[in-house]
Amino acid sequence: MTQELKGRTALVTGASSGLGIDFARELARRGANLVLVARRAEALAALASELKQSYGTAVQVLPADLGVAEAREKLVADLAASGTSIDLLVNNAGFGVYGEFADTDWPRLDQMLQVNVVGLTHLSRLFAEGMIRRGHGRILQVASTGAFSPSPTYAAYSASKSYVLSFGIALNNELKPHGVTCTTVCPGVTATDFLLVSGQKRNWYHRATMMSSASVAASGINAMLRGSSHLVTGWINAVQAFSTRFMPRALGASVTRWLMKN
Repeated sequence: MTQELKGRTALVTGASSGLGIDFARELARRGANLVLVARRAEALAALASELKQSYGTAVQVLPADLGVAEAREKLVADLAASGTSIDLLVNNAGFGVYGEFADTDWPRLDQMLQVNVVGLTHLSRLFAEGMIRRGHGRILQVASTGAFSPSPTYAAYSASKSYVLSFGIALNNELKPHGVTCTTVCPGVTATDFLLVSGQKRNWYHRATMMSSASVAASGINAMLRGSSHLVTGWINAVQAFSTRFMPRALGASVTRWLMKN
């Protein structure tokens, strides 16, 4: 166990499952204090107990629906009231919706966009100001390899992650002169509940390329601490992401549709 983040406080969104849990574990292993945010209070409490027992780290649990602006503002107000400054922000909360766009449920799509795009952007704005004022800070945005190509059957999700990637790289450029960095990590298929939540069955492509959640989280944290602009996790994913620049977008969409077919 390292102590490179001892004395620092990290906030992890979507911390009740999947990558959020492993981001929290990795940060705690490195000595950071944690603020855990998600909707499921019981799952957060269980993780907090684990982290305290395993790493002796201080953990705050703040349940919140980050798809709601008032909840995001209350989160920041509660932290300010407790005198907690956030040194590292991991914008991990998000989910996908699988299916033909015209057949998908609009309230579900709207909720996805509120969390994936609006919530992530709002939290970045809310916490970047304090980081700039203090002259240090790290932000980690969680995008996806879907950010690199239009993705039929994940049309809105893929577009939301393209936004995250573009936003994150631009934000990093703005923040660097102030001693703050923003890193965007782009995982491929990861062993989480993503497919279950999105409504897609696991296919041959998922089985062939799936990475563990812990390895993705460790790679993302390493990239954040290096101050990297962005990272695609896994060499297969990196090759695929790089190859999209040589492929017409219409062809890329057809290839992605084939890969995502159940």
